[in-house]
Amino acid sequence: MDENTENVQEQVSPAQQLADCAAKLNAAAEAMQVVLGKLEAQYESLNQKVDRIVAAIEEGALHAAAATPERKTLPSTVTMLLAKSGMEAETTIEAGALDKALQALSVEQRIAVKAEMARAGMLVE
Repeated sequence: MDENTENVQEQVSPAQQLADCAAKLNAAAEAMQVVLGKLEAQYESLNQKVDRIVAAIEEGALHAAAATPERKTLPSTVTMLLAKSGMEAETTIEAGALDKALQALSVEQRIAVKAEMARAGMLVE
């Protein structure tokens, strides 16, 4: 009878097996909740970083748009130098045509005219 008693003690009842399984499932669910909480925190952190990056890009685009001159005008000295060379201040001038027209001017004057025209967005390469 001792052997039978030992076998009965070694066998776990179905109710006990169910309770053990439920405890393991509960522990796994709690572990998953912790991991899910960490993932949500990481997601929020990344989302905030993306929002900051997008805002910085948009701000940069606004600054670039504001830096672009709306009105393409040249200083009077540049207009006068162009007139001296036989050119009119058009909306855009090709670089090659400008070089030919400015040959009579000094190097400093040519550089000044080209710089002002480039700044005004009127010089086409």
